[in-house]
Amino acid sequence: MTRLIRVTLEKRGVSCVARLLDDEAPRTAAAVWNALPLSGQVFHGKYARNEIYTLLPAFADDPGKENTTITPIPGDLCWFSFDSDDLGNPAYGYESGQGVRTTAQIVDLAVFYGRNNLLINGDQGWVPGNVFGTIVEGLDEVAAACQDIWMGGARGESLAFSRLDD
Repeated sequence: MTRLIRVTLEKRGVSCVARLLDDEAPRTAAAVWNALPLSGQVFHGKYARNEIYTLLPAFADDPGKENTTITPIPGDLCWFSFDSDDLGNPAYGYESGQGVRTTAQIVDLAVFYGRNNLLINGDQGWVPGNVFGTIVEGLDEVAAACQDIWMGGARGESLAFSRLDD
């Protein structure tokens, strides 16, 4: 059975459809699917390049590493697990109250919309992500909106994930 999800930039009113990679990343795909819908403040990647993401309090057990990459391609959806110490450097620019100065686990759900991404962080080194989905419809529209986030700002924008049938 193919499971599809909708990924939406809510304020901009732009969505795409992604297929979960149940064969390649079964634990990660199941963790996301079982927690849907999910939504949070969007951020644009600073180091990875062509990436938007949201940081959420852990909503499932960490699936461990599966179908990992450090070079995501356009259309990849990735899961990253962090704690506040991983994201506590003020250079990341997160405002207080956004979930990074706690001891809780944080899930980063990311959308990669362009080429030439490299998952390396100046504080942490290589940051492999679990590729759990791939965009199958609407990548061009989402990529244009992501560029607008990069140039126009992320403030007030939310990144939402939902089951396609919702």
